[in-house]
Parts: sequence; C-alpha cells; structure tokens
Amino acid sequence: MYAKQYEITLPADYDMQIIRKRVADGGHILDDRAGLGLKAYVIRERGTDGSPVNQYAPFYLWNDPGAMAHFLVGGGGFQNIVRDFGRPVVRHWTGIAYHAGPARTTFPRAASRRLTPLATGPGSDTTGLDLAARIEQEVAELHDLARHDDVHTAALAFDPHHWQLMRFVLWRDTSAPDAAATERYEVLHLSTPGIGQLPGGRAW
Repeated sequence: MYAKQYEITLPADYDMQIIRKRVADGGHILDDRAGLGLKAYVIRERGTDGSPVNQYAPFYLWNDPGAMAHFLVGGGGFQNIVRDFGRPVVRHWTGIAYHAGPARTTFPRAASRRLTPLATGPGSDTTGLDLAARIEQEVAELHDLARHDDVHTAALAFDPHHWQLMRFVLWRDTSAPDAAATERYEVLHLSTPGIGQLPGGRAW
C-alpha cells in the first residue's frame, strides 16, 4: 500500500464552489481505475473546522506503484491538475497499517490527517529501536481508533525522507472527531475501485 497526497492551496477569497463543481463533474473518472485502492476528494475551507486556508488536497491509497506512477506521469489523469493549477509537490508515504472501520458501508463526509515528525537529531537512538517502538505504538493506536463507530477507513504510513508518520482517517461524521488531527477535511467524493484489495492490518 502506498499513500499519496498533493495540496493545492488557493487564495483566501477563492470560490470553493469551483472545486465542488470540478469534483461533482469529474470525480467519477477514477471510480474504476486499476491499481487504485481509494481516492478521497477532500477540501479545506478557510474559517471552517479550524482551517486557515482554502485547499484542495486529494488523498490516495494505491495497491500498485506502477499504476500510481502512470497516473502521475503517463497521462493517467494528473495532467488535468497540472493544466489547471501547475505541478504541485506530491507527498507520498509507504503504508504501515490499514483498517476498515465499522462505518465502511456509509459515505464518509469528513477526514482527518495527523502528521507526526520523528526524532532524527543528536541524542536520538542510532539503533532504530526507539523508532520501531514508536511505530509499534502508532500501529496499536490506529487499531484502537479504527474501532470507533464512525470510522470508515484508517491508514498509517511512513515517509523516511522527512522522517514523518502520517495517519489518515475517513469519518462518517460531518466533522472529524479526532482531537489529535493536524488537519481536518470535508470529503466531496470517494472513489474505491480497489478498496477490497488494500491489505488489512499491519504491513510490516
């Protein structure tokens, strides 16, 4: 499993109805994309749910890295983003754990993301054992969180470039009830062509 997200931050006075219409008109295009587990078309609106910005920030879980690469550079769909907004930085993470929640059969209306930096400076453990223990703790936390009645999907992934953990959760609620979230989103559409093939539980 591979997680991917790009964030298109828009002007403070941007009409987010433009993004809503964009998703309403074209969100279905990836509903049957081979290699894709899920794509959550998510936005943040300035002044809503604590967001300081207007932002379009689609989030993906891929089963196939080749399909992910094709999407980005092979004319698989990303060219429309580049055409309309320029080429954004695409963040990506290697999957650590994934769970379907009790609300899997409902449409998730909200999402939360938590980015957690991992210590890499002087004094940090050089054997990697502290890091492994921290990830074990996060895996256990995700497992417990995924039992929440309103969780649709919960995923944990790791970026060894920036030494960062990323937790992404889809929620049935209109507002993500995650006190630890660093970002909260509204979900406009969810494409799930390969959600059944995403590997459940821990990936390491």
